Amino acid sequence: MTDDPLSQAFSGLLDEVRAVETKMLAADPPLDEADVLDGYRLAFSLLRVAVDAYVWNEKERPRLVDVIAPFLKWGGDNSDAYYQLAPIDPSRTYRVRGNRGDAVYLSMTVYGGPDDGRYSDRIVGTLNDRALDVDDDGNFEFTLGPAPLDGPGLVLEPDAVFALTRDYVNHRATDRRPTWVIEAVDPALRRHDDRADLTRRFTAARTWLAEQLSFLPTRLEPPNSIHDPYPVPSQTYGWAAGDAAYAMGAFDLGPGQALVVEGTSPDCAFWNLCLWNPFLHTFDFTSERTTINGAEVSYEADGSWRIVISDRDPGQPNWVSTAGRPRGLIWLRWFLPDVTPDRPTCRVVDVAELSS
Repeated sequence: MTDDPLSQAFSGLLDEVRAVETKMLAADPPLDEADVLDGYRLAFSLLRVAVDAYVWNEKERPRLVDVIAPFLKWGGDNSDAYYQLAPIDPSRTYRVRGNRGDAVYLSMTVYGGPDDGRYSDRIVGTLNDRALDVDDDGNFEFTLGPAPLDGPGLVLEPDAVFALTRDYVNHRATDRRPTWVIEAVDPALRRHDDRADLTRRFTAARTWLAEQLSFLPTRLEPPNSIHDPYPVPSQTYGWAAGDAAYAMGAFDLGPGQALVVEGTSPDCAFWNLCLWNPFLHTFDFTSERTTINGAEVSYEADGSWRIVISDRDPGQPNWVSTAGRPRGLIWLRWFLPDVTPDRPTCRVVDVAELSS
């Protein structure tokens, strides 16, 4: 093996991609076949995000790039949101402009922590649409920078490393997607490019891949239940939203069975339920409904809801398909809830019982 640091970093990044297969095939208990196929795809989703975030992007001239899409799945995606990511330099000042489109919630969150590919360990700050000056056409503008700001914006603390946008819509097929642009006030005239810098970038991308794999595949016990919802603290691992509450559960169903999930949602900007595989990405939502949001749900007279999770349509209005998977994860999120939601209840029933 060459002793060239750049070559070693390049080989190390490719080795980390191969490690996805190694870990996936060594899972105990073994993964279902559909999850194995998803695992192979996951390797390339993670590589794409790592390369966009760490190899190509520049803090001096950052670009907000899509890190989640219908066929770019990792880290807790869902069918109702768009996410974009850009690296930032806490000593620089940035101007952010955009248009909210038809989003019912949008935000930019700045994360702090180590700047070497390790996952961020805290939220520096979040600016959502409720705090922005949005004009009649939906346009907005604010500033990110190290100094106190006049008008909307976020102060960049010394360990700020990434900015992540979140745009949530109720009807992805028809709603207008928000637009975002970030630009440095004093951009560098020329891209910094040398062997040491590219070595650092490859190394950071490899570290990020390893961090993603460290908690995958994920299993949750007991099955057919949902844990207590919780608000996100400022000290958080990963790129969670600072103004959301989350709840996680799991399903494990036999042939002809369904999981009935019942609950209530407080007043909030948006909420949804998603089904995930053990790699924390959604089942295919382009061909069938494997997620559902609060605008799509049919509510009971008292404002509560009942969602049915099963392989085949039970003839219920709030059916969410398992896409043929016998088991998986359940994830709920609420943005800007008035209170932390109550824990949903779950019960396993025969699909025939619901269809009768």
